[in-house]
Amino acid sequence: MHTTLEDVKKHPVFHYFAEISAIPRGSGNEKEISNYLLRFAKERNLEAVQDEALNIFIKKTASEGYEHVPAIILQGHMDMVCEKNKGTAHDFEHDPISLQLKDDMLYASNTTLGADNGIAVAYALALLDSSDIPHPALEIIITTEEETTMKGALEASPEIFSGEIFINLDSEEEGKLLVSSAGGITAMQALPIQWETAPKGLKGYKIQLSGLFGGHSGMSIQKGRGNANKLLGRMLHDLSVQYPFSLHSINGGLKSNAIPREAEAVIYLPADASIDLPKLVSNWEHVLKNELRTADPGISVTVEETAECPDKLYSVKTTHNVITSLMLIPNGVLSMSQEIVGLTESSTNLGVVTSNSQEVRFVSEIRSSVKSLKQQTVEQNNLIAQLTESRFSTEADYPEWPYLPDSKVRRLFETVYKDLYGNPPEIVAIHAGLECGVFTEKLPHIDAISLGPDMFDVHTPEEHLSVPSTIRTWDYLKAVLQEMNNFYKS
Repeated sequence: MHTTLEDVKKHPVFHYFAEISAIPRGSGNEKEISNYLLRFAKERNLEAVQDEALNIFIKKTASEGYEHVPAIILQGHMDMVCEKNKGTAHDFEHDPISLQLKDDMLYASNTTLGADNGIAVAYALALLDSSDIPHPALEIIITTEEETTMKGALEASPEIFSGEIFINLDSEEEGKLLVSSAGGITAMQALPIQWETAPKGLKGYKIQLSGLFGGHSGMSIQKGRGNANKLLGRMLHDLSVQYPFSLHSINGGLKSNAIPREAEAVIYLPADASIDLPKLVSNWEHVLKNELRTADPGISVTVEETAECPDKLYSVKTTHNVITSLMLIPNGVLSMSQEIVGLTESSTNLGVVTSNSQEVRFVSEIRSSVKSLKQQTVEQNNLIAQLTESRFSTEADYPEWPYLPDSKVRRLFETVYKDLYGNPPEIVAIHAGLECGVFTEKLPHIDAISLGPDMFDVHTPEEHLSVPSTIRTWDYLKAVLQEMNNFYKS
């Protein structure tokens, strides 16, 4: 076991992971990390290209004796999800990620770690920097905005590649080889706010829901964790049935692909309203703690009076439409695969609700391994938008990655894994978006696979990475590259 962080950073993979962790690289803020990768390649006299989407493409010639092996496309993404615990003073636009070693796990300090997918970048850099690892010709592509729109992969030019083997390093469980993934799309409805003059004699309350685990909306959606936006919608609906109120603002969640952990609404009631709001909220906390006693036992619901008295509030119609949207927008697992036991086939996550002076926006991440089912959920959201007189739009539509029954690269990875560890790896499909789907659509001739080390609680401030697993996966990758000389006979 490594005893100190400095000891861990002596390993080439963690050396480069620490370097890139010092560079802010949230989705859409990748210019600095992209430039760093370009400089890295140029300093080593490697052929490199930075395209308009800030993707970085780097080539390294084959080791002696490996010239006959098809070129390897090695792929990961440079951006990360930026989440932090409430009250944490961290600026993701400028501050480095502060690394911590706890036993054999690497954490950040109250923020996401960025191992998803910084560890792929670190593997690639360690491989490019080496002079003693046998390998075929390498074509390394590090993409941008994977966590939001997959813009980098979608805009990558297929003409730049000559490789036939595609290795994606954006998986999160050691010993599992990914061979298929879901497609996805982001759906948004913008509900225009009609404001009305606030009457006299109102009392304001802020209702807050917090303490949920959250998690990746693809990898964790089947765990039944609470969605703060949907739960807040239920509470507001219940309150509206008992006593009319007016909304002033509502916000919840930060990323469409992260299950929201917190949500809040500011509402106003007549000061003489015959309703015990604190008691009602306390009752709701009891109900939700019971419902989520296993999946989200830490849920908390609070209410506090607000001193501010606004001049305007949402109209009755707008308040009704907001609550209707929260109640009707689908969320959670929609269907399970009938072919692969335990695999979520279709799901959707109401990840973000935001309000400003003009509109309330609802943003959902829709996923499915079946294109027609993905479109069905899009249409359902569109109909709800029409019902609530909201503008509807979609973005970041990316394809599913279909399973290839006769995969030569999968057989190679299985053989090497069994030789190293004595047991075969697990072959799995996942309910999350991988760039493999984009690249197999662009390059239909490639044979693709995805792997990675053990990561936990990704897309949350509790994200952590297993140091031993990262090192074993590095050794496994090197062994596969070395064995390609024998596996792909000329």
